[in-house]
Amino acid sequence: MKFTDGYWQNLPGVDILRPRAVDEVVFGERGLTAYAGTRRLVTRGDTLNHPLVTITLDSPAEGVLGVTIEGHRGGVDPGPAFAVADARPDVVVAGPTAEDPRASLTTGNLTARVSTAGEWALEVEVDGRVVTGATSRGVGLVTDAEGRHFVREQLDLGVGDHVYGLGERFTAFVKNGQSVDVWNADGGTSSEQAYKNVPFYLTDAGYGVFVDHPGHVSFEIGSEVVSRTQFSVAGQRLRYYVIAGPDPKDVLRRYTALTGRPARVPDWSYGLWLSTSFTTEYDESTVMSFIDGMAERGLPLSVFHFDCFWMRRFHWSDFVWDPGTFPDPEGLLTRLHDRDLQVCVWINPYIAQRSHLFDEGRAHGYLVTRADGSVWQWDKWQAGMALVDFTNPDAVAWYQGKLRALLAMGVDCFKTDFGERIPTDVVWHDGSDPERMHNYYTHLYNRAVFDVLTEVRGEGEAVLFARSATAGGQQFPVHWGGDCESTFVSMAESLRGGLSLASSGFGFWSHDIGGFEGTPDAAVFKRWLAFGLLSSHSRLHGSDSYRVPWAFDEESVKVTQRFTELKLSLMPYLSAVGRQAHAEGLPAMRPMVLEFPDEPGAATVDTQYLLGPSVLVAPVFSAAGDVDVYVPEGAWTSLLDGSVVEGPRWHRQRHGFDSLPVLVRPGTVLPVGARTDRPDYDHAEGVTLRLFGLADGHASETRIARPSGGEAVFRVTYAGGVARVEASGDVPAAWSAAVALGRPTAARGPVLELPLP
Repeated sequence: MKFTDGYWQNLPGVDILRPRAVDEVVFGERGLTAYAGTRRLVTRGDTLNHPLVTITLDSPAEGVLGVTIEGHRGGVDPGPAFAVADARPDVVVAGPTAEDPRASLTTGNLTARVSTAGEWALEVEVDGRVVTGATSRGVGLVTDAEGRHFVREQLDLGVGDHVYGLGERFTAFVKNGQSVDVWNADGGTSSEQAYKNVPFYLTDAGYGVFVDHPGHVSFEIGSEVVSRTQFSVAGQRLRYYVIAGPDPKDVLRRYTALTGRPARVPDWSYGLWLSTSFTTEYDESTVMSFIDGMAERGLPLSVFHFDCFWMRRFHWSDFVWDPGTFPDPEGLLTRLHDRDLQVCVWINPYIAQRSHLFDEGRAHGYLVTRADGSVWQWDKWQAGMALVDFTNPDAVAWYQGKLRALLAMGVDCFKTDFGERIPTDVVWHDGSDPERMHNYYTHLYNRAVFDVLTEVRGEGEAVLFARSATAGGQQFPVHWGGDCESTFVSMAESLRGGLSLASSGFGFWSHDIGGFEGTPDAAVFKRWLAFGLLSSHSRLHGSDSYRVPWAFDEESVKVTQRFTELKLSLMPYLSAVGRQAHAEGLPAMRPMVLEFPDEPGAATVDTQYLLGPSVLVAPVFSAAGDVDVYVPEGAWTSLLDGSVVEGPRWHRQRHGFDSLPVLVRPGTVLPVGARTDRPDYDHAEGVTLRLFGLADGHASETRIARPSGGEAVFRVTYAGGVARVEASGDVPAAWSAAVALGRPTAARGPVLELPLP
């Protein structure tokens, strides 16, 4: 939201009060508070008839600065609120010195310095280097022409600083110059609207910023003042955190420690998911023909998904299988399990008026109401639909009970669709502010579903396929990119959304292979297959047409097989990447800048990514196969054909449908599994270690989880042209290690020595 008309003037009717004169800084054990007048204080009379701005600094975690800006403090906060962890770190608060008239707060490697007299100013250092700051011109208590109140802040942007994140945004990956409203919307992937809005941004300048407000947050990233990032919220209070790096990965580690890290996902979820698609005609024979067709063509399949019409039309959601289409759902689920498949079904939090759950929910007070007590309803999506009130613990238990019955029947996971179109003219059971509940609703919805999955399936086995989210939603994986068109342009915009979500603390992400709206031509489908099967999670899904590969052409079948098998062979590596996402909050699919923040060439790249830390993937966005790939410093090796390209520089290549740039980082020990038929196998049994560009003196450990719960640990050293591999831990009785360039000449006990040419 913009408040000014250029540099000199405010917009008509807008008044902005700024902290013009710091009156006093009060020191506490864990922070400090500054009181600043909104006019210059020359005489005692200047203290009358004008507001104070109160600014408090504290720290909830090491390396994290909390800043609270307040006007009037007497308001009531009805919630909801983000759950932000408070680790109560060691904080050093210091007053002015002869050398520096400012006060300071130090937490970890971050120091904030503030004015103790004169106009307000804030300066933030990370590792002794100033990374951002604020002035009295940036802080503001705003009243607009309609009498509404806002609080805003502006933080400095340095020359060459780039801003990323703010949720799953499909606009340009670098957010500089954009206006972004954090407000969940069911708007597809082709506009500035987003399903997953997160009031957190990441920079390549050594810090990130999280605005602790679950409702509407308005960002102006170098777009109101080109040298600053502005954010504002309605009301009299704004709280935000500056999160130290210095590396972008350090920022994400700290941010996810505050707001929650992704749960562990099961290995089976990395395999290929096949859907019925949305409005297609299907019954059990159709479903089984798809599954038989995949098996007959040698296409490994892990999950089968039933989209909306597993339920009766006009009844969504009532969680009752359509008896006209699926007369024996228990038997069907058993038959699918006999094929070694997991089963996913579509759900949403909306209750159609025709559903038997509508009257049940209404009678018990489980549906969201208007101020007069009537159930909130409208006819968009489902006729007369209402919303489950997830602020009511009894409504949560009721909803979970319906899901528990499906899990007992044999369903394994849920696609939690929708959750964005949440009205603000309603009353919530717990009295929550309707404006703040608009974004936060999805968090309660997905948490309710994920909790019951964890209860029934167990920790590490629960997984969603979720569309909407906000800050903290990364705890309930997996998320997918929503309704995209079936074009190369939409394929690229989907990737930008995934890169932005990865920059916002989300560890796992997927998208509809081939696009959702419309039917892709064979070229789009085949290029999207390679992209989708080299994403953290992979699903074939569409709107009004099937996405089985043979519906396009025979080459699509071969491309599906090639990249499905490639992904399954990488499971020792991918599973470790997933465990890192859970343990550290680092995403499985990483923007280039996340791994190479010091390479200027990587800062703006939004057409490729790293799958984990070591495998670069550049999807091809053309039928002809032309692709530009940015290669960071060093010699990178193609995983597909062994060719080597040097960086840092751009390379233009041409690839057939069965190929794309998949480059392995120099200095990598890549574990490759022995199986290509399923993702959930013993990844250490028969594993091959492929060594790429090891430098003399290299030493690393590769850890592979075993089904027993232990780990096989392979320590690799390289010196004098010889690679030495030593195994320890829970190692298979018969294990192997090899490299593309050589074979072992000696194998004595738990050690292999591998001479390389």
